[in-house]
This record gives sequence, structure tokens and C-alpha cells, in this order.
Amino acid sequence: MKGKMSLTTKIMMGLVAGLVAGIVLQGSPDFVNTFIAPLGRLFLNLIMMIIVPLVFSSLIVGAASVGDVKTLGRMGGKTLGYYLITTAVAITIGLSLGAILQPGAGLSIPVDAEVAVNEAPALTDTLLNIIPRNPINAMAQGNMLQIIVFALFLGVAFNAIPKEKGQVFIDFFDGLAEIMYKVTSYVMAYAPIGVFGLITPVVVNHGLSVLMPLAKVIAAVYIGCILHAVIVYSGAVKIFANMSPLRFFKGIMPAAITAFSTTSSAGTLPVTIKSVRENLGVSQKVASFVLPLGATINMDGTALYQGVSVLFIAQVYGIELSMAQMGTIVVTATLASIGTAGVPGAGMIMLSLVLTAIGLPLDGVALVAGIDRILDMARTSVNVIGDGSAAVVVAATENELDLVSEA
Repeated sequence: MKGKMSLTTKIMMGLVAGLVAGIVLQGSPDFVNTFIAPLGRLFLNLIMMIIVPLVFSSLIVGAASVGDVKTLGRMGGKTLGYYLITTAVAITIGLSLGAILQPGAGLSIPVDAEVAVNEAPALTDTLLNIIPRNPINAMAQGNMLQIIVFALFLGVAFNAIPKEKGQVFIDFFDGLAEIMYKVTSYVMAYAPIGVFGLITPVVVNHGLSVLMPLAKVIAAVYIGCILHAVIVYSGAVKIFANMSPLRFFKGIMPAAITAFSTTSSAGTLPVTIKSVRENLGVSQKVASFVLPLGATINMDGTALYQGVSVLFIAQVYGIELSMAQMGTIVVTATLASIGTAGVPGAGMIMLSLVLTAIGLPLDGVALVAGIDRILDMARTSVNVIGDGSAAVVVAATENELDLVSEA
């Protein structure tokens, strides 16, 4: 619509305003945490409020519209394959940048032994736990993998019974999904203020004294995230969907900026769904299946961070890594992206797993703990952009992509 400021521009203005305010109010953390931070927490609460009903209703309708289990399985295979391949590429980029930029060379940073990392669940436990014992409890706790599985069962079962018996059920959830899309638009109207409230405290609470010694680590992660998005995601949407990378990034930008601010793929999910459907022409049934799964298991940005961080830690301790250890890092981090799905602090857990796998001191986790939030902003943004690219690629290969629709 001409003459109207786009959502991307509004959110970007909130982001810039937050950065400026954080610099101006550097010496006033009490004021910021009392009066500005609540604006961000309100935004997070609003987003978390709509995630479960939005994902549950849209996924049931999407699965029901697929028609058969074979098609659903084919889409699932493409989605999982895309996420695993791009994750492996991401960590390779991270390792390469760590080797080139040498962020830990010549540094000696004291280790804070108080930083603790929870143990990751075994991969078999994660796979078993995706089946909810109590679906209502799964929804109350916001367990996305369990919600996805239960919704898929309901959608698939609809196609196995006479349509006249199940149509009322689907009509109800179809109506709920449309209502939730409208509620999402209301929440997004508040997004610029929410982003302002989230970014300002981050800038105030992480001064230059914390950032400067680790500036090369931050630079390596951010450069890597940009390269991964520009090369891998641009290439994927162009090759598989014949979509202009410029259009793709413009369409997914509201979700990317929201992810940068919230550092939560799940929290950004309503915005990602809205952006992918309205701006990129992905059908509801593909978006409602690919995106919730991606928000839970796709960790490209986190994997890239692993590569940089492991090289940084090895360099600080003066340890030379072999090619075999490099290969172990790629395999471990790729598999860990599934094993730590949905676990709070997944980035730290994955890093501890990788360090253990190649025999580096676990104390090394503490070296990057102080800047984890700064790094998390970049890696979560890349995770969400990756979810969007996966939705575009799967939709294109399933003839579910409308290339004519405009952002």
C-alpha cells in the first residue's frame, strides 16, 4: 500500500531507536530496567500468548488439507533433509571463519567457573518425548514438538473418516486459525515498541568493557551469519523456487528483526508464519508444517556459532585441532541440533557437547557466556531466515508456492 510505512520499516525504526537509547542511557540501568524493559516483556508475553493456538489450529488444517500420509511424509523428509544439510554447511562456515580470523589468538581471558551448563537429553529420549502423554499438558507447557505431532495425528485422522463426520471439527479450527492470524496482526502493530523495549536493556547491560576483548568472536559470528544467509539461503530460494533473493529477504525481514530482538525462534513463529504466507506466497499447509518444525529443530545460526566458539576456545587454550576433530565437530553439532531441540539454553548445551566430543575443557563455555545474548541475537535471526527459506523451497517443490503474490 502506497503511502503507508511497511512493518519492516516500523520494526527497524524500533530497533534503531533502542540502540540509540541504549547508548544514551548507558549509565542508567535502573531506569531502563524499570521503565523500558517492561515494554519488551509485554511484547514477548503477547507473542507467547498466541503461539500455541496459532500453531495448533493452522497445523491441523494444514495436515488435513494435505490429503494423505504419503504426501505428509514426503514433505517431512524434504524439510528435515534441508535443515540438516544447511546446519552442516553453517558449522563448516563457522569453523572456516574461526580458522581465518583467529579470534582467540593471543588472548588470555579468566574463566568464570560458576557458569554451569545443563546436560542435554539423549537423542533417543528426545525422539521418544515427541509423543505427548498428555496433549493438554503439552499445550499448557508450550512443548512445540509434542504439539506438532498431536496436531498432525488429528489432521491425518480427519482424512481417514467420512468427511461429513469430521468437517465440523476442521471448520472450527479453520475459523480459529483465521482469528489467530488477525490477532497476530494486532500484536505486530505493537512490535516496534516491543523491539525498542527489548534492545535498549541489552545495549545498556552489555557495555564496551564486556564486548571489546571478545570483539573478534562477535565479528566472526555476525560475518558468518550474513554469509550463510546471503550464500546458502539466497542460492536455495533461487535454485529451487526461482525466487529473487531480494524479494525473499524483503519478505522475511519482519521475522528476522523480531528474532534478533527476542532471541527466540518459537517466540518469532507467529511473525514468521505471517511473513512467509503474506509476503512470500507459501501456502498455509506448507507454512503450518515446515515453520513450527523449523522453530524447534533448525539451528543453523547456533551451529555456526559452535564452529566459531570451539575454534576460539581452542586458540585461547593453545590447542591445535586436527582435521578429524574438525569433522567430529561438524557431525556432533549437526546431530545435537536435533538432540537439544526445544531445550532452554540450547546453544550452550550444544557447545558443551561439542567440546566434550573433541576433548576440550568444558570451562571454555564460560569464555563466551558473557556475550551469549549478543551472539544469540544473530544466530536466532539466521535460524528464522533459514526456516523461511525451507518453507519457500518445500512449497516450490510441492507446487504450493504463489510467485505472483506481492509483499
